[in-house]
Order: sequence, then structure tokens, then C-alpha cells
Amino acid sequence: MPRPRLCRKIKSNPNITFYKPIWIPTKELEITEISLEEWESIRLKNVEWLDQTEAAKVMNTSQSTFQRILTSAHKKLSTAIVNGMAIKIITSQE
Repeated sequence: MPRPRLCRKIKSNPNITFYKPIWIPTKELEITEISLEEWESIRLKNVEWLDQTEAAKVMNTSQSTFQRILTSAHKKLSTAIVNGMAIKIITSQE
């Protein structure tokens, strides 16, 4: 039986939850979705400049789990930018 998932802390919510390339209609774009956890990991590491250990503590998770979340976020965002995709931040459990 797997361990129960810890409740991860998210300190702030994004004001804008959808990004897309300019001049391309949304209906013509592929959309990549990132979770609120992934968004928070990007914010803590790349905006707040916390090291991985500090950021993991802020999110109430282990360092290795934080790294997996951050890696997933970087992969999704990089793929979206390179391939001209829209990015949607999922702010609730849909």
C-alpha cells in the first residue's frame, strides 16, 4: 500500500492562468497543462531563487519529490515554448 500523499503548500496563486503565442488563434493551438504544484516549483526556484532544499521545505515535500515536480514543469514549459504551444495552469482539481 503506497504512502498517503502529503498536502503540499502553495503560497500564492497565479493571476494569469493561460499563455499563448501572439497572432495564433487559440483554436489552432495545442495546449499543454501544468499543475499548480509545478507552477509553484518554478516560482520558488526561478523567481524566488530558493535552493532546492529550501523550496522543498516551503512546499512541505521531500527534496527528491520537489526535484521531480520541477523537472516535469521545466519539460512541459520548454516543450510548449519550442513548439509554439499554449500553456494552461490548472488551479483546481478538475
